[in-house]
Amino acid sequence: MTHDPDQHASLGAMYSDYFLDYASYVILERAVPHLYDGLKPVQRRILHAMDEIDDGRYNKVAGIVGNTMNYHPHGDQSIGAAIVGLGQKDLLIDTQGNWGNTLTGDGAAAPRYIEARLTKFANEVVFNPKTTQWLPSYDGRRKEPDTLPVKFPLLLAQGVEGIAVGLACKILPHNFHELIEASVAVLRDQPFNLVPDFPTAGIMDAAEYRDGLRGGKVRVRARISLEKKGYLRITEIPFGTTTGALMESIVAAADKGKIKIQKIEDNTAAHADILVYLPAGADAEQTRDALYAFTDCELTISPNACVIVDGKPVFMGVSDILRRTTYHTRELLKLELEIKLGELAEKWHFSSLEKIFIENRIYRDIEECETWEAVLKAIDDGLKPFKKILKREVTQDDLVRLTEIKIKRISKFDSFKADEEIRGLEKAIDETEKHLKQLTKFTIRWYEELAKKYGKDRERRTEIASFERVDRMQVVAATETLYLDAKNGFAGYGLKKDGEPVEKCSTIDDIITFTADGKMRVMKVADKVFVGQRPLRVAVFRKEEDLIYSMIYRDGRDGPILAKRFTVGGVTRDKEYDLTKGTPGSRVLYFAFHKTNEESAAQMLLVYLKSGLRIRNLIRPLHFAEFGIKSRSSGGNLVTKNGIEKIIRAPKDYDPTLGA
Repeated sequence: MTHDPDQHASLGAMYSDYFLDYASYVILERAVPHLYDGLKPVQRRILHAMDEIDDGRYNKVAGIVGNTMNYHPHGDQSIGAAIVGLGQKDLLIDTQGNWGNTLTGDGAAAPRYIEARLTKFANEVVFNPKTTQWLPSYDGRRKEPDTLPVKFPLLLAQGVEGIAVGLACKILPHNFHELIEASVAVLRDQPFNLVPDFPTAGIMDAAEYRDGLRGGKVRVRARISLEKKGYLRITEIPFGTTTGALMESIVAAADKGKIKIQKIEDNTAAHADILVYLPAGADAEQTRDALYAFTDCELTISPNACVIVDGKPVFMGVSDILRRTTYHTRELLKLELEIKLGELAEKWHFSSLEKIFIENRIYRDIEECETWEAVLKAIDDGLKPFKKILKREVTQDDLVRLTEIKIKRISKFDSFKADEEIRGLEKAIDETEKHLKQLTKFTIRWYEELAKKYGKDRERRTEIASFERVDRMQVVAATETLYLDAKNGFAGYGLKKDGEPVEKCSTIDDIITFTADGKMRVMKVADKVFVGQRPLRVAVFRKEEDLIYSMIYRDGRDGPILAKRFTVGGVTRDKEYDLTKGTPGSRVLYFAFHKTNEESAAQMLLVYLKSGLRIRNLIRPLHFAEFGIKSRSSGGNLVTKNGIEKIIRAPKDYDPTLGA
């Protein structure tokens, strides 16, 4: 088969071009929000479409979807879902009807049944056609905003999540008041600290938040109260889950034997209310800790702050996002003030022209004019003595506007009212110029007014706390029994018929085994696992116990007898460790374990050497206090090079000086 290099080159080029085009499209047009308005394109187009038809009344969401499709080249379902998502954030869209329940995960009603309108906050903060940069829509028939002139850190207030090609974005929501306080701190050049605040409330440990950058994380917990009537009550759930998913995780943990519960009941309506009934005798605090350890009552959320800046995705911390949006807000307010100042100046200019035109009866100079040019010249000549009091040149447009003044207005002209209006305009101009000179102070007052007007019921919901990770091994319910079938070499919690009980265990425990050939292994407990025939010890492995083991073994088939004391230390699950020197045929002759050094050191053994040896004393005492505690890999100390017949514990009244 022959290969066409030109074809391969063209395919490679096509892949490179098309893939990059697609990746850029997904990043810029779908998944990642813009830094300054905090919106994805679909959200921006929804808000623009709502602003177009806004008259203060509710509109059917289906109608909003239809209007949005004029700007957004995607299906109605994706637009409808985006509208619902915005509405559930309870900031920009005032909702009416069944918009779903973020606590339970219930979906919203169909778009034809629910209604929406822009909030007063959105109208004040998000829109201003005079400061908006416009672009042609996808079909060229309309204009849409490049970005909306948002004068608030909307991105951090709402939070956002999106998956693009090669990158993802996850910015967590923050508190309304804390964002405003932080923005004011930025303008005052003061330090600030931002941590998330979730609409589902709960408890949060943000010690490793890392300013919302990649690698950071926050741990969130449900609020669980201990009730006197034998049950736990969950009144707040972690962000990112629902009451249904939370209950499923609790039931799953109970089925696996990790926690003990009697039943679970969901009474959630406007607020979360889940009752977890406990069996008789159950420890409520331990069960609560187990819920944090084994269920979705505790979740870890990993943020990844990514935004669009200058047409490119940029990873940026939330503090930097807030600083940039704050300075952007100040610039937008400056632009609004400059536009307002220009409008006031124009209004003052024409009001002054109108007053001069009417009071000085300049309109009479045009009665004898026969051409349009003569009319304009007559008016201009009449204004010449007064031009020095004006703040700019008189243009032809000004002259044309004067000719459009109606006779009725001239006849009812009130010089006093005109002077009052001009003085009012001058006062407004002075005030606007003052705001421009003190722009930072003006911006601070802007933020403070926002807090007063729209900050009701927006206090922090999520409690900030510091909590240690729950040790699963400490709180797991010991619902099973570990059995040992020594004859066949099996252990597990499913050997009730064939084995002897060893101790209580849970389904997540590890077990440790020691065999007669000096091998040790730690493995996960199960229904039935092979541990070796007639093991020396099989038990639940508890790291915190730190037992001291004593062992006497023969090195090889005919080698010397060695003794040692050791601790297990760190282990890798399912890895086999050799406690001897590794010589083939090695055999353990004595094995024991103790909880303390004192107990271990107190061991006194009698080692009986084989008879027939030309040795006077065939009984040798062995005191383990003579051996230091070493690692499990140590070879041990020499006991004897001779063969031994048996090893027994020395009687309590044994005196080594008298012999056996």
